[in-house]
Amino acid sequence: MTTAWILLVVAGLLEVAWALGLKASQGFTRLWPSLFTLVTMLASFYLLAQAMKVLPVGTAYAIWVGIGALGTVVLGMLIYGDSASPLRLVSLVLVLAGLVGLKLAS
Repeated sequence: MTTAWILLVVAGLLEVAWALGLKASQGFTRLWPSLFTLVTMLASFYLLAQAMKVLPVGTAYAIWVGIGALGTVVLGMLIYGDSASPLRLVSLVLVLAGLVGLKLAS
């Protein structure tokens, strides 16, 4: 895996972190979760921008969003008790299949 791909994966994981931080900030009304959200958001965008210097824009953006979406949905289920219905789980597998396809095609 090249450096750009590693940066992209870390950027995606940071997207998960800021999405969860956004919920914890309660609409930016809590200081520390709000600061955490802003720092992880900036770091995620920065790493995405660095990865996009090398990777195709569409692929990089879709992978970044996909990692963020998958991670946020799974952790939402585990942490916040969000629905884990069979349709949601199948949909997650389909998103994952799309991400793998984009990686293989790039």
